[in-house]
Amino acid sequence: MSATYKVTGMTCGGCARSVESAIKSVAPDAKVTVDLGSAAVTVENASEDQVKKAVDEAGFTFLGAA
Repeated sequence: MSATYKVTGMTCGGCARSVESAIKSVAPDAKVTVDLGSAAVTVENASEDQVKKAVDEAGFTFLGAA
């Protein structure tokens, strides 16, 4: 099952890769898709708590479900 979350502070491809890497570091089997235009991150195979922790630790702002 996938879920989409709002994440602010991402401005470029490097930011998107940082968020993806951070999420995969806490949930190695996660599938992550970042949409910079809508500031959304769609994640499969990771809990909301895992995503929030990873995003926060990467220096971005997790706003919850989109």
